[in-house]
Amino acid sequence: MCNGANLAYTREAFNHVKGFEGIDDIASGDDMLVMYKIEKAFPGQTSYLKYKDAIVYTDGMYSIQSFLQQRIRWASKATKFKDARIQFILACVFSFNAFLLLVLFCAVLDIVYLKLFIVLLLTKGSIELSLLIPVSRFFKKEAELYYVYILQLIHIPYILISAVLSQFGTYSWKDRKVK
Repeated sequence: MCNGANLAYTREAFNHVKGFEGIDDIASGDDMLVMYKIEKAFPGQTSYLKYKDAIVYTDGMYSIQSFLQQRIRWASKATKFKDARIQFILACVFSFNAFLLLVLFCAVLDIVYLKLFIVLLLTKGSIELSLLIPVSRFFKKEAELYYVYILQLIHIPYILISAVLSQFGTYSWKDRKVK
């Protein structure tokens, strides 16, 4: 994962992959997609610099609406990745969250589904927590981890809505509507 605020590459690597050629038709995501092209051209030669003095900070979104627009914009480039591993992971994340929502709806019919939903929700939260703990320690944000389980109830619809709207809707970016 990368974005224009925190990535670097050599001019030679950029020229070798022909820069933004082939990805210049999308409104957003060219930064990550060009790094994807570089990684594909130079396998195993890209890396992440985990160094506190190299962190580039950017402001967060100022409203829930702008946050959702940003996430829809980010998710809109999902189909541009031709790597089967990335496509598989994205499909698994979407499918699991859709399944969780389906199980929750089924809980209206039978309490067994509510129990299953709770178990799956705790499992999802635990997996995500295992990924978030090292990152939170690095950024000294461990206190925020207390909200992981309760925020799952927001995370599930957020994932589904942003994924669907990114492929079938429009989003606003830099004062313009983008399909």
